[in-house]
Amino acid sequence: MSGRGRSSFTKRQKERSRQEKQREKAERKVQRKLEKQSGGSPEEDTDSSVDFSAREEMLALPGMEPGSED
Repeated sequence: MSGRGRSSFTKRQKERSRQEKQREKAERKVQRKLEKQSGGSPEEDTDSSVDFSAREEMLALPGMEPGSED
């Protein structure tokens, strides 16, 4: 019965890794969309000039609160 906890832990790690990859992918998608709208290249834009106000809403996964961790 001691092997039971380890698989739960690895499943949780795998799920968090998958969610993090989804967030990163969505973040890259938003960045590309902003670059396309502005018509500029990534070298021209700086982090201070890009507005990320809607980023949290776009990256929120179903059933998860923005900024919350387990």
